[in-house]
Formats: sequence, C-alpha cells, structure tokens
Amino acid sequence: MAEIDLFTAFAKKIIEESDYTIDDEIYLVNQIMGLVGETNHNTTPRLVDDDSVTTLALLDQLTAVAEKNGTLALRQMNTDMLGAQLMNFIVPRPSQVRKMFWEHYQQSPRQATDYFFDLSQRSNYIKTREISQNISYPVDTQYGTLQITINLSKPEKDPKAIAAALKNKNQQQSQYPVSQLAKENEGYWGRLDYAARTNHRVIPITLGHEKWYFQYSPYAYFNEHAIVLSENLRPMHVDRENLSRLLEFVSKFPEYFIGSNADLPIVGGSILSHDHFQAGRYELPMAKAVMKEKMTIAGCDLHEAGILNWPMTTIRLIDDDREKLLNAADRIMMAWQNYDDASLSIRAYGDDGERHHTVTPIVRFRSGHYEVDLVLRDNNTSDAFPDGIFHPHPDVQHIKQENIGLIEVMGLAILPPRLKAELAEVAQYLLGNDNNIALKHRTWADALKQSEVINANNVTHIVQQSVGQIFSRVLEDAGVFKNDQSGQDGLEKFIKQIEVGE
Repeated sequence: MAEIDLFTAFAKKIIEESDYTIDDEIYLVNQIMGLVGETNHNTTPRLVDDDSVTTLALLDQLTAVAEKNGTLALRQMNTDMLGAQLMNFIVPRPSQVRKMFWEHYQQSPRQATDYFFDLSQRSNYIKTREISQNISYPVDTQYGTLQITINLSKPEKDPKAIAAALKNKNQQQSQYPVSQLAKENEGYWGRLDYAARTNHRVIPITLGHEKWYFQYSPYAYFNEHAIVLSENLRPMHVDRENLSRLLEFVSKFPEYFIGSNADLPIVGGSILSHDHFQAGRYELPMAKAVMKEKMTIAGCDLHEAGILNWPMTTIRLIDDDREKLLNAADRIMMAWQNYDDASLSIRAYGDDGERHHTVTPIVRFRSGHYEVDLVLRDNNTSDAFPDGIFHPHPDVQHIKQENIGLIEVMGLAILPPRLKAELAEVAQYLLGNDNNIALKHRTWADALKQSEVINANNVTHIVQQSVGQIFSRVLEDAGVFKNDQSGQDGLEKFIKQIEVGE
C-alpha cells in the first residue's frame, strides 16, 4: 500500500471533515507546514495512506514535530495552542457556523444543536479524548441513583480563589479576554497561561431582549454540556429576570435543561464574575427525584408544587404558564432571601448587611409543562465550619472539599483527580498490601474494614460505592433543612410562610 507524508495525510483529513475540497490540498499542506515550522514536507514522517490513523493521532504527530523543531518554544506556544490552530481548519468561520445553525433550527431545534455539537466534537474543541479518561459510575442511595465522576480532564478550582476572582474586578477588566466565558474567546489563539480557543465558535441567541451566546463546554461533564453566557461582563445574579431567561431558553430548546449556579461564594460555581448558565440534553439524577410533599404558593394556582425527596432542600414548581411560574418562584426566592432560623444556623444577612441566601435554579420542559427546581442555598460560616456551615463538612472533605455547584446539586459528583491515585492506595490498605494511604483516609478506611468483607474481587466496588454514599452526605451537608426531625420541622415553618403569603 502507498505511503503518504504526515502533512498531506492531515490535509486529507481536513478535506474529509470540512468544506475544503481536493483543490485546496496544496494550500492546506503549506498552511500546516507553516504552523508546525517545517519547510519541506518530503522530509517529514511517512505513513500508510489509509483510514486507520485518526485525525487526532495525526494531530499528535504534528505537534510532536513542532516540539522537536523548537517551533513551540520559539513562538511561545504549547501543544494545546498549536492543536487548536490546526483543528481550526475543520471549523467554518463564525458567520458561516451561525448561518448553518439557524438554517438547521428552521427544521428543528434538535437538528441545530446536533449540527453544532457534532462540529464542536470533530474539531476537538470538545476534548473527547480527555473526557474519556474520567472515571464514572452510578451509586444507589435513599434519594435515587447518584452519578460519581472522578474528573481527570479538567482541574477543579479552589473555593478561595473563586471568591478572590469575584472581588478583583479591576484586574479582570484589564485582561483580554476579560473572562474565560467572554464572547472574545471565539478564535482566540490563547497564551501559555490561557486556554487556546482558535477552533471555538459561539451562537448568538436572544434571552430577555438581550444578546447571549450559546456554546459547548470543552470539558463536558454530561451529554451536550452547554454554556449560555451574557454578552456583557457582569457578576452572576439569580433573580426573576434571569429565571425568565431560563424559561425562555427551554422554550427555544425544549430538549435541553438549563440552570444557573448560585450567585454567592461558597455555594456558587467556579466563575461568579460573568453571568452565565449551564445546559444540556441530559437527564441528571435530580430530574428523576419525586415529590415527597405537595405544597401551595399563596396567590399562585400552579399545576403542581412540592418538596423533592432530595439531599438538598429543593422546591419543584410545574405549570404550562411561564408568568405563573415566575410569580411563584419570585415569592419563594424573596421569602428565602429574608428568612432566619437561628436554631438551624440559618441567617439571611450578616452583621454588615451582607446577603447570605440565594437559590440554585434549574428549568426543564417535560410532558407539555415547564418545571422549575429551586434549591435553597446559604453561605454562612462559623467557627465550627469556617469553610461553610452548608458546605461539605470536615469529615467528608477527604473526598470532596470543593464548592457544590449546579451540576453537583443535581446529583452528579465532580470529584478531584487526586482521588484516582488516593483511592487505589485505600484499596491496597483494605487488602492488607503495601500501601501509601493518605492519613486523611485512614478513619474512613478503618470503618470499611470493620463493616465489610473485603477481597481482591470486590474491593474496588466497595470503595466506589462508599465514595458515592459520602457524596450523598456531602449534598446533605449543603442542604439547609436537614432530613432529620428538627430540619423537617424547620422546613415546615418556612413552607407555611410561603403558603399563607406572609
């Protein structure tokens, strides 16, 4: 079988995956050579001319050539930056992507998102290889099946760094792009300290008479994990205005859920400084949760409303009238914003007047009705719990100490990559083998030894299932009204206030 040089092989892949044609081959070869820093493609590696080598495998070889040539160091680039530039050949210019998206939308919203999602994967903007490294499995709990993921594709952010970034607005305004969610990331080459976005595209959409942008997450945690971001840089805010935008979004894209992180440190997500939502065509565990108690909202005659059987205090509202849902949700949010219960460490405002209460909202469209889930959040701290009273408590922080954001609220754990190696050592410890178990895991591991019959065949399963139960406890820690007698009595008091319209 004939051989082909590396640059021509990659050019052929581009032609297969894009609107380039065979007439563009020489042009593409020369462009690729220029990016990699080669002057003669005949001296580069040769390979068999067939379809057995993937586009990403060829991309790896090209970045390796650039590194060997010193091109990356000379141009102050890394492999991620060069890879995005090379894969950008597959992606049409932004105006064309948007034109195609809305042409598909005329057929159906699903056809539009299928087009955009497929393009984002084929161009390696969505890091499918890195995502595939994540460790994922289900765990059955009293609240239903939760999903556990050990995140090996994207580093988690420190909660203190998140809060500092929100306060340091002056520094952010001087950066370009001003945030990793800004519209200016589209096509940005990146820097050694900033992710490359050359092959990145966004779709403008209108929400609440404003321009917002729809894109996919490069490190997706679930199917078609999307981000919807404000055109203007402004802090996260959870209120009637943004809840209306969530409802409008699912009207436009009914197969997607959408939600917002809470808008306060500790209980918020990893980026509080840029108003944005997360969405996806995926059913997270919370969507399957059932109501354990029905309720009414004063002045709002909804199809259905109630408290979910969920580790975090969640109120679900269901109706086909968006305005009625907004009125009901607004009543709940305002009641919670000002609610105090000292016996349960629930405090709406600090001594300095700082707000401590907000919600994490999630919206879906199912069976002809809109669903709004409002998860009550409180970011108070205390001497006993300096990281947050309603944050993972110290005894479970050996598994999870990071913020509990929107995705985890809905029952999908995003656990830190350190756990892959640490849990392997825990398994060896449980089996009585040589190990380097971390001291922070010893108490937990000793308890497992006492409660389980462990052998080489079941040790991984036992550890994984125990991690899942700990995650369930993590969510209980983040819940404001606990699932015990005093917590449920406190919840009844709060619900009564909403039902009578105080």
